[in-house]
Amino acid sequence: MKLVECVPNFSEGRRQDAIRSIADAIRSTPGVTLLDVESNPDHNRSVISFVGEPGPVKEAALAAAARAIDLIDLNNHKGEHPRMGAVDVVPFVPLSGSTMEDCVALARDFGRELGARYRVPVFLYEEAATVPDRRNLADVRAGEFEGLRDKIGKDPAKKPDFGPEMIHPTAGATAVGAREILIAYNVDLGTSDLAIAKKIAHELRSKDGGLAFVKALGFELKQRRLVQVSMNMTDYHRSQLFKAYELVKLFADRYGVPVVGSEIVGLTPMDALVDSAEFYLRLENFNRDQILEKRLFAPSPTGLTDMSLTTFSEQVASKKAVPGGGSVAAYMGALAAGLLCMVSRITLGKKEVPAGAERLEEAVKRGEELRARLLKLVADDAEAFNAVMKAFKIPKEQAETRKRAIQEATTKAAEAPLATLDSSVQTLRLSEEVAKYGSKNALSDVSTSIAAAKAAAEGAASNVLVNLDALDDRQFAEKTVRRVGELRNEASLLEQRVRGVIASRLQKTG
Repeated sequence: MKLVECVPNFSEGRRQDAIRSIADAIRSTPGVTLLDVESNPDHNRSVISFVGEPGPVKEAALAAAARAIDLIDLNNHKGEHPRMGAVDVVPFVPLSGSTMEDCVALARDFGRELGARYRVPVFLYEEAATVPDRRNLADVRAGEFEGLRDKIGKDPAKKPDFGPEMIHPTAGATAVGAREILIAYNVDLGTSDLAIAKKIAHELRSKDGGLAFVKALGFELKQRRLVQVSMNMTDYHRSQLFKAYELVKLFADRYGVPVVGSEIVGLTPMDALVDSAEFYLRLENFNRDQILEKRLFAPSPTGLTDMSLTTFSEQVASKKAVPGGGSVAAYMGALAAGLLCMVSRITLGKKEVPAGAERLEEAVKRGEELRARLLKLVADDAEAFNAVMKAFKIPKEQAETRKRAIQEATTKAAEAPLATLDSSVQTLRLSEEVAKYGSKNALSDVSTSIAAAKAAAEGAASNVLVNLDALDDRQFAEKTVRRVGELRNEASLLEQRVRGVIASRLQKTG
């Protein structure tokens, strides 16, 4: 099952009957689950979250858009939050079983239909953007409803991706996109001075040199006689909630203003709150598996990568052919990448971060990408081998069909370990960076990573070569043999070089 989250923002946060009507349009769509409705009268905006498979999610979003277009007139709309449409922004977010590519396709499909059916100009943003200048939502929405009214149809830079080249007279324009999970986080300040909130937002946001994955604005909360720093956390793994809160508090103290509270608008992943709990409670050796709900609702193991180490090793030790050497090689590669992430995080978490350690932020990201890729290859290798066995079971009477199936399956069976070999070499390349800048106390872990990555590379190489012998396509086979040789040579050179880096650093310590 492919699950997608949709989090449309509507330019109405005061009229409860209108908000209920829009939410009901989603709630009544078969196949979707309405998760949350958040409304803010000062912003005059509502954020609604719902999930489902792509088809029903698109239908629910269209139903909600139709209701909003009927009920909201931007000519009579005033609020603190920037807006350009009654249906202001519609992001699609990949959840379990779905990919960013799925959400990009869904966003474009939805945008095309919204523009054609309701005569609303649609601009694609973030991952769905067709031009780089439209990735940033703030750039798309610049000028808001009133400014875009005069530009759409006249300024070539404001040509919509879908829909008419003129603004809808009451519903404005809509931004439709695909993105990762975003957290809308607001911090309230004990003052009515809007200039202070704007100054803090300027210090905080990434485009002005603040936190790398934070967008921020200063708003006035007239009903409460307060001001607010309103933030979008676009990557909560790398710019965490507690960092944003602490920076707002730091700058607020500078202006002699207290922080009186904060809020999360809509839904947030549990991990984002756990990060803050670890920071404020100063938890030592905390593991997310200690969270009761995570254990209670963890999915039952269904594939090789869902198994415990005990179960996986038992499967390897059994008389079954899979998981075999190719899967084990990929697993070792994943563990090697995981160790590099661990060393990088330990180093970055120290009170006194060593010189150059800022490079390890990128090492964590790259290491996690490699770990995920190699884990996928654990299953891919097993599936490829099963496909070969299935091809051999085709009756010999169907000679041509059988031969073609065997050749195709064997080619794929060579491609999986080749990808493992390539990813293992990339892990060895990354280990050099971690060996140079990681904590000296963790260099033994880097050594273990090198050994695992080198073993993964050798195991994967052997599995590639054994499959090539059975191929009739000698041009492909010879090309692949050369590639295997190049990668094995690089793996050996990298292993020696990184071990030299480790030895040099340890010698200096001694």
